[in-house]
Order: sequence, then C-alpha cells, then structure tokens
Amino acid sequence: MDKTVHMAMLFDFFGELLTDKQKEYFDLYYNENLSLSEIAENEGISRQGVRDIIMRAEAILTDIEQKTGIVKRYTEMQADISMIEGYLAEIVNLNQLRFKNGKLLELSNKISERIQFLKN
Repeated sequence: MDKTVHMAMLFDFFGELLTDKQKEYFDLYYNENLSLSEIAENEGISRQGVRDIIMRAEAILTDIEQKTGIVKRYTEMQADISMIEGYLAEIVNLNQLRFKNGKLLELSNKISERIQFLKN
C-alpha cells in the first residue's frame, strides 16, 4: 500500500489521539498535499519544526497500529467482503440462468444486505 494512503488510513482511524497541532499539520501534509515548506510558511515556523511534528504524529499512529492491528484487519476484511460479493454475484447469475429458485434469490438478497451492512 502506498505510504500516503496508509498514513491517511491511520489518521482516519487514530487521528483523534494526536494533539491539535499534530492533527492540523498531518492533515495539511497528507490530505491537503501541502509541502513542508508551505506549511511552515503558513504557520510561521521552520520547515524542520513542521517535519518534526509530522514525523512524531507518524510515529504515534504507526505505533498504535502495530499494537492493535486494526487498520490491517479492516483492510483484510474489505478484501474478503469484495471476494464474497464476487461469489454472491456468481450464485445470483447461476440461479438466474439455470435454477430460477426463489429461495436462492431470497437468500442472496439477505446476504447482499448483510454485506452492505458490513461495508458501512
């Protein structure tokens, strides 16, 4: 996974555990795509100061993920859900083409509803 995407996910899951300044600079750097120099200029501090704050935030978020594994499990679960959706689509298609079984259609719809619940 791309570092920027990974950091954005960590921020989405654990961002509230950062200080306000860490959240602000991290968001500007990763989500708003501002450079360290741009942030430093806007905030009136040194580029190194901005870098230190962002690096500290990265370390905190990475440490939390290493201890909990929440983002990894979430990512794996999303991949599993996509795979299950593919299997379900095959079942629905086979049912339409060969079986035309109302009970299979009903069960497929229930599975689809639960998948949507899990995705949200």
